[in-house]
Amino acid sequence: MMMLFFSKAMDPQRSFAYCGGMLLFTLDICILAGVIAHPGSHWNRILTNKLFDWIGSRSYGIYLYQFPVMIFFEDKVNIGDHPNAYHIIEIILILLITEITYRLIEKPMSKTSWSKTKAYFARIFDWDATDYAKKIQAFIAFLILIVGSAAIVVAPRVKAEDFNKSQLAERINQNTKKQKTDNAKLIKKLKKQKQKKEDKSKAIQEATKQATQHPVNKSYVKYGISQLDLQLAQKVQVTAIGDSVMAGSSSNLKQLMPKALIDAAVSRQLNVAFGLLDNYKSQGVLADNVLIGLGTNGPFSMDDLNKIMYAVGPRRKVFWVNVHVPTRDWQNSVNSLIKQGAKRYHNLIVIDWYSYSKNHPKWFYGDHTHPNLIGSKYYSALITKTIVKHSKF
Repeated sequence: MMMLFFSKAMDPQRSFAYCGGMLLFTLDICILAGVIAHPGSHWNRILTNKLFDWIGSRSYGIYLYQFPVMIFFEDKVNIGDHPNAYHIIEIILILLITEITYRLIEKPMSKTSWSKTKAYFARIFDWDATDYAKKIQAFIAFLILIVGSAAIVVAPRVKAEDFNKSQLAERINQNTKKQKTDNAKLIKKLKKQKQKKEDKSKAIQEATKQATQHPVNKSYVKYGISQLDLQLAQKVQVTAIGDSVMAGSSSNLKQLMPKALIDAAVSRQLNVAFGLLDNYKSQGVLADNVLIGLGTNGPFSMDDLNKIMYAVGPRRKVFWVNVHVPTRDWQNSVNSLIKQGAKRYHNLIVIDWYSYSKNHPKWFYGDHTHPNLIGSKYYSALITKTIVKHSKF
């Protein structure tokens, strides 16, 4: 059980967990439970102690309250900032609520008999009785019962916002359709012509003239990008691979960098990038500047990052956008790993979207992860500005 618990094979992003791994773990638990239950077992004596007795007697409460506590707590607190501390707080809250309900509800209920129940209700409905504390207690319990019952009736009819009909989903769907057509045209064009490399100093001179004579994307200047960078961005060639965060902003990125090939999709994990990079490389359309926007949907290892860098090669620049996903406990570990990668590889540049956006909650939708219409402009401007500064022309 411990080997499986710490094994990389049981990573939820890999197939083994679902193709026998969980079954094997369950069988191990059954065997362990059988061994522990036997009164003559050494394990029975080892695991019989006050701590485990306490956990066992409160196990139903722990099971019952853990999910509501986690849901409500993580909805109000950005656990990505301090995941370990917040998980400890969650455990304390679960155990505290469990202990309170055990003493006030479970334990008294275990001593209740039918005769005691009848006597209790007789006292409650005895209008001549002066035990007002008991009557108030019963009234509160009755209100809780009514409210809870009403919630059970109403709950099935209440629907959460349909993601497919949300503003974000509509943007992603529109951008995805445009991606396909734009990428098909760009790939066809790139196959016919070799990637042209310009002298960066000459490109800057020309862009400086164009900035005053023929400004482009003027509305983006207020989002932190200069007209000179906007001019240079028109010439830079980029291959971008990302998840839904990038997908929601792909139209803005394409507007700023018209020569960018953007491949972004919902719920994408890092391992998808391996095949995509190889595919674009084999077609001869992998640009000298590669933009990666992955890590929102789950953690990855340094081995995975190494594979990305190996696939891209040392001659290309890699721009990796770190993640702003405060509702997930892998936010800091993902960003830390990307930062480590930048120290290891001279051609890996971190686009620090997390630090840039963390103090601007109004830039995001309600999930605190996907940039809204305004946030998307800042996101795209930051990426474009960084790529122009370090890019190969």
